[in-house]
Amino acid sequence: MDVLHNLAFGFSHALTIHNLLYCALGCTVGTLVGLLPGLGPLATISLLLPLTYSIDTTGALIMLAGIYYGAQYGDSVSAITMKIPHASSIVACIDGYQMTLKGKTGLALFTAGVSSFIGGTIAIVVLAFFAPMLGEVAFLFGPADYCAMMLVGFVCVSFVTTGSLLNGLAMCLIGVLLGQIGTDVNSGTARFTMDLPFLVDGIGIVSIALGCFGIAEITKNLDAREERSPFNGKIDLIPTWAEFKRIIPSALRGGAIGSFLGILPGGGPTIAQFAAYAIDKKVSKYKHEIGTGCIEGVAGQAAADEAAARTSFIPLMSIGIPENAVMALMLAAFVIKGIQPGPNMIAAHPELFWGLVASMWVGNCFLITLNVPLVRYWLSVFKIPYSVLFPSILFFCCIGTFSVNNSLEDLFITAGFGFIGYMFMRLELDAAPLMLGFILGPMLEENFRRSLLLSRGSFGIFVSRPISGTLLALIAVFVVWQTVAFLLRARRRHALQRQPDESVLVER
Repeated sequence: MDVLHNLAFGFSHALTIHNLLYCALGCTVGTLVGLLPGLGPLATISLLLPLTYSIDTTGALIMLAGIYYGAQYGDSVSAITMKIPHASSIVACIDGYQMTLKGKTGLALFTAGVSSFIGGTIAIVVLAFFAPMLGEVAFLFGPADYCAMMLVGFVCVSFVTTGSLLNGLAMCLIGVLLGQIGTDVNSGTARFTMDLPFLVDGIGIVSIALGCFGIAEITKNLDAREERSPFNGKIDLIPTWAEFKRIIPSALRGGAIGSFLGILPGGGPTIAQFAAYAIDKKVSKYKHEIGTGCIEGVAGQAAADEAAARTSFIPLMSIGIPENAVMALMLAAFVIKGIQPGPNMIAAHPELFWGLVASMWVGNCFLITLNVPLVRYWLSVFKIPYSVLFPSILFFCCIGTFSVNNSLEDLFITAGFGFIGYMFMRLELDAAPLMLGFILGPMLEENFRRSLLLSRGSFGIFVSRPISGTLLALIAVFVVWQTVAFLLRARRRHALQRQPDESVLVER
């Protein structure tokens, strides 16, 4: 009853005219930002942060939050239709783009929109009912536990790549190594920069994402030497009842997974989408179809992505710890307004906390209205011949890359990763694990160093702590299981190859 009373109190603030306008503005801007290749909520919130000085506290934070989770909706469109993802829509490229190539773009976008709505709704319920107590869960995780959790994320790439476990982990390792380029956080020493000044701050995630996915895909399409457009069929926006029934279980699973991982600092939308996709590929009734253009491959990760984006506010508002760069900017917005996020925030500013929670569900309604009915308009761009379309895509890729740091060097880095991504495609290697390794690599290194400092150089801390020890045991079981499965498959193939020779000997 207390939660219902608090929600009613929150809606009384969220449903005021000016807060509704700020919520609608944030959702609209976030969706447009997600649609444009290369742009994202981080750059947009950075640009709009100074405007919060002239807006009241609740309205400003509602608008910035709307931009963040609105971009989670919008970025699936560019990932599904053009295979140009943001960090939070990498997994959407796998099955979403395959559905586009099959002429099911409308179905893929409808699935992403409805699943995001379901995942967001689950996360809001979790946020409302469990935020005060779930904020305390983060205190149970130490640096060693975060390391183990990230290693679990790396191991999960075996489910989201088309190759072997070894290939997936190798791509993760490449991503981790790329994440080490730049300035050492502890010593302040430049490393792996080859004395190039523009690498002192490291390689931008936008450059790698647009290069390995966007430019590489365009290069692959042009290499085919045929006039083509990804959208090659009619728009079947509304799914059949059988297709809709396939969306619901994956969306519910993804919403639950994303809600949990969004709570943990170091988790968030990136890990959530990989985890949801991995679990769907393991437990789904249609698991053998995932990876070839399957509804479940879009639904689960979209729900997890949206759920994690909302529950990531829990560690920020409960203990004052931002789990990613966007949440760090939100922390800056709180501080600008004289609000200090932490355990006392709910008691000190109940109208702000519950108003923000209530506005997220209002924003959920705005976003499904913006995305599902307007899918036909998003798809109209694919009526343009590909020979005309790809220069426009390259233009937006360049604008998106340049707008992050206003640096021409970033354009050259993006082009270089475009070539690397094309070579990955020719070698049938998936770039998604590389992105995961690049994103989590710096956090893995930081928490690894903290763990060793706390244990005075002893690696026993990773097995002595219950959480990290359990996670590492699960990784060991999984690796052994995958190894045994590989050996059994190899033995079966060897037996099938010998069978014809034995039949020939019998005939002789």
